[in-house]
Amino acid sequence: MKINANSRLDGLKVVLIPYNKDHVPKYHNWMEDEELREQTASERLTLEEEYQMQESWRNDADKCTFIILDKDIFEKTNNDIDSMVGDVNLFFNDIDDRNSAEVEVMIAERNVRGRGYGKEAVVLMLIYGIRRLNVRKYSVKIGQENVKSIRLFEKLGFVLVGKSDVFREVELRLDVNSEMENILKELCQLNHLSCEPSSFK
Repeated sequence: MKINANSRLDGLKVVLIPYNKDHVPKYHNWMEDEELREQTASERLTLEEEYQMQESWRNDADKCTFIILDKDIFEKTNNDIDSMVGDVNLFFNDIDDRNSAEVEVMIAERNVRGRGYGKEAVVLMLIYGIRRLNVRKYSVKIGQENVKSIRLFEKLGFVLVGKSDVFREVELRLDVNSEMENILKELCQLNHLSCEPSSFK
């Protein structure tokens, strides 16, 4: 999605920036991990295929992605590659409802898991989707055994709407109304997150 090509979102612990070609080698290295592919329901790709996928993410209107940076490392080094810890995405898969999006977040670097990076990234992405992409309904599909992720989204107001024993996953949903929008804004303020995109070059 080209709309976020130069957008930067700042949190207290993370910075979200566009997924660019320079990020592909490290991202590809992450996805060589079989466990990570399984957790994200991803296929193993060649490096060339990963570059093609990045181009698709940049140009397709039904996908929006940000790379998650460790803010402390990024501010000290100004090196986005060394600061990469994961990604957060929106998928606009419902052709009958363009205001509906599926959320996906991945913290690939194991040493920073459990520090609240995923939560910050999701809150920033939810607000971005509401304000910039007019999203009014969010959904997320999570493996049944991924209790931490399920609890994360439940704390943000998502409610369980479905369960698939075949795919061993649950689906949660969040309908965006004025009350929920205010709650997300308050989360931004309480956590000192910048909910307005700035420029990244």
